[in-house]
Amino acid sequence: MTIKSILIVATILASCVILVAAANVTVVIKEWEVPTPSSHPHDPAVAPDGAAWYTGQNANTLGRFDPVTEQFKEYQLPTPGSGPHGLVADREGNIWYTGNRAAHIGRLDVKTGEVKEYRMPDSAASGPHTPIFDQKGVLWFTVQSGSMVGRLDPATGEVKLKVVPTPRASPYGIVIDSKGIPWFSEFSTNKIGRIDPVSMEIKEYPLPASNARPRRIAVTSDDMIWYTDYTRGFLGRLDPTTGKVTEWPIPARDRAQPYGIAATPDGIIWYSESGARPNTLVRFDPKTAQSTTWPIPSGGGVVRHMVSAPDGTLWLACSGINRIARVVVR
Repeated sequence: MTIKSILIVATILASCVILVAAANVTVVIKEWEVPTPSSHPHDPAVAPDGAAWYTGQNANTLGRFDPVTEQFKEYQLPTPGSGPHGLVADREGNIWYTGNRAAHIGRLDVKTGEVKEYRMPDSAASGPHTPIFDQKGVLWFTVQSGSMVGRLDPATGEVKLKVVPTPRASPYGIVIDSKGIPWFSEFSTNKIGRIDPVSMEIKEYPLPASNARPRRIAVTSDDMIWYTDYTRGFLGRLDPTTGKVTEWPIPARDRAQPYGIAATPDGIIWYSESGARPNTLVRFDPKTAQSTTWPIPSGGGVVRHMVSAPDGTLWLACSGINRIARVVVR
């Protein structure tokens, strides 16, 4: 099915703020309101051409934003109420997304506007959550409500699912390390999981605190796995080689509810405190264990996910206020 795309020439600039922090780090946070009201932009992504994409979860849309022209283009999805959640671009720039409320993975051909849907082969696989490509071009994704991890081969369209050993674990964020191994967080328990890309066998790594709830995760070039502990207000790091877990209390602590997290190419960890008002952007330097905090100018409205572009620019989805944001770090 070919979807009608809507080109929005005029954009609404929400705010532009320049803040200078200690440690000689300057960030420029610029925000734009997305065209469709109450879209609830859930996740951002960056395409090979530098465009920023987002899911309009409540509007059943995918959105593209050109940071050069500041123009939006939105794509209405063919299945009503599919609830697009996570998204990622492939090497050709096509956009793959999770139909969270309709149990499918979708692929948007950006040249034709055509969408192809890949249904879950198991009726228990509800709530496809976050997608990511490995180095071979295979798509991996978490299935939150079904407590599974999935693999989709774009060459054949085959979808395989693996149930997580811990019942009702709520697989959430997912990353790929340098060896092509997917790692994922188990939000309803205190574990980080890894899945063998060939056998799809899952190994779980329990975190020291029984009440830890890792939500989103990131991976650095040394293959360390980083996570935000949503309930306890900690930033954590798992060493896959030794299984050692190191944690740091984050600035807002008990009221923080750290959520979106990303690692930039320089090894710096960035995350947001979604419980703080306004939401914050926090920079953590693993070498010094020092944190620096900036408020999100518009308030954020819960920054559920953020991604890093190859040049270190960050893109955020500000769900509750219908905006996306770009963070330029200097």
